Amino acid sequence: MKDPAPPRSIGDLKTLTPARVALGRSGASLPTSALLGFTLDHARARDAVHAAFEASALLAGLGELGLGAVSVASRAGSRREYLGRPDLGRRLDRDSAQRVAGLTDLGPGRLAVVIGDGLSPTAVHAHALALMRKLLPRLAADNIEIGAVAVATGARVALGDEIGEILRATMVAVLVGERPGLSAPDSLGAYLTYAPRIGRTDADRNCVSNIHRAGLSYGEAAFKIAWLIGQGLARNVTGIALKDESGEGTPPQLGR
Repeated sequence: MKDPAPPRSIGDLKTLTPARVALGRSGASLPTSALLGFTLDHARARDAVHAAFEASALLAGLGELGLGAVSVASRAGSRREYLGRPDLGRRLDRDSAQRVAGLTDLGPGRLAVVIGDGLSPTAVHAHALALMRKLLPRLAADNIEIGAVAVATGARVALGDEIGEILRATMVAVLVGERPGLSAPDSLGAYLTYAPRIGRTDADRNCVSNIHRAGLSYGEAAFKIAWLIGQGLARNVTGIALKDESGEGTPPQLGR
């Protein structure tokens, strides 16, 4: 008989997750090292939320990928207003709406892409262009054409609904910085909406989240996003009607 496996302790979880487990105690309080670690991660999360959004750098990077992009802004006039009034981040300001309206209608089967700061500009700066480099070849292989790209300041996810509606896009993909956590201040999310229009809800979207260096790799994320876009266009749905069944086809995480 084989010897029984040694019992596992909760301390073993520390090797499997960045979550705060088995921190220990010092009397009735946390050890100093755990408290300092929490304070540092909290500061990093706050910095990510309030980081300046470098839209011009993204526009330049997209240009190097062969994607012409337009710069737009929501109705939130400042970062403080954006954080206090989520509704303003879901609608374009007047000048941006006119700028988008001046673009060519995308027509059937065409995809619009919106890259917005969201709640972590840090995440967008770190990961958006790298993800696009992985995503573009997969879309091209499936004959999915990106018709328009917008870089959006003060953006909530639903800002893509208005942009997609104005462009008459068949689908919109919104890459946006997710709300920072204490273990991941730079997590990027991708939200996909078929037949975008003002008033869509989260039930109408698919989301690929947790894209960062310690989370979902660029290759894995690009595979899932491309699969969902392709299936969404083929089935004319996204959201609760479209489940991620990419399954075993997901490539292994062998680097970014």
